[in-house]
Amino acid sequence: MPAITADTLTLPRIAAAQASDTERPVRSITSGPRGFEGEGFPVVRAFAGVSDADLDPFVHMDQMGEVEYQPGEPRGTDWHPHRGFETVTYMIDGRFAHQDSHGGGGLITDGATQWMTAGSGILHIETPPAELVESGGTFHGVQLWVNLPKKDKFATPRYQAIEGPDAKLLSSQDGGALVRIIAGEVESEDGPGRGPGTTHTPITLAHATIEPGAQLNLPWNRDFNALVYVLSGRGSVGPLGHPIHQGQLAVLGPGDRITVSAEGTQESHRPAMEVLLLGGQPIREPVFHYGPFVMNSKSELIQALEDYQAGKFGQIPPNALMPHRPLN
Repeated sequence: MPAITADTLTLPRIAAAQASDTERPVRSITSGPRGFEGEGFPVVRAFAGVSDADLDPFVHMDQMGEVEYQPGEPRGTDWHPHRGFETVTYMIDGRFAHQDSHGGGGLITDGATQWMTAGSGILHIETPPAELVESGGTFHGVQLWVNLPKKDKFATPRYQAIEGPDAKLLSSQDGGALVRIIAGEVESEDGPGRGPGTTHTPITLAHATIEPGAQLNLPWNRDFNALVYVLSGRGSVGPLGHPIHQGQLAVLGPGDRITVSAEGTQESHRPAMEVLLLGGQPIREPVFHYGPFVMNSKSELIQALEDYQAGKFGQIPPNALMPHRPLN
């Protein structure tokens, strides 16, 4: 980990804070419980125990893996529905194949991101390709659910593939951290997941690798919420240096900048601290979430279930991608 790397000494540096800038304080740190998703792949429920108000506009996030599968072990999901939000699937290591009922699909691999707007309703599948199931291998990624405002709940479904090399790369002021901007803007630099055709809800999503003893301090949109999730390693977050480690999420308060520092010594098999930085424009609308549906009322959830059962989310295509089952 990770799949996309670069020499930080050759990248644009994030500018130092201005005297008028304020640091975002830590409001809470929570530990995500472990569980299983789909057909049984391991996840960390990153947002467990955090209030909807602190997460807004996000609804759900799973860290998928990190796991080293033996031959025959890799698993994904079978065909299932979504309505009312967008899924952002970021594969750090390994491969995930996707197909949906509106013609979207492809292989998500080595730092690539799949951005799928479920909108009015979609069926899709995410599963490891047959060759990975047969051989085994590393599987590590993140799936984030981004809420849609009421006016966009029934938007036409769409799909965007963002390849790993498309991410905008920046370096921290001290050169010790690599920042990959996947969506939104950092330091006036735009990630590929931005603007018309990408996301209805304004967000910023970045993946940073922070070397032992290094510090990342970066500007953050004051109008966005701010979350820091540790994918691996340990360090500290915020102006007071609150300790934080793998599987923990920090919710930050208002301000202009985010600070994350890596401890000087990391585990031998995890040589650097890896974090996700995410935030977005709060929607501030009622959230009724049930399984794969995220709506604004209970009646809309019932309608979503009825529409799915009536086949209004589209049809599984002929010769559709299906979970691969080893013969043995």
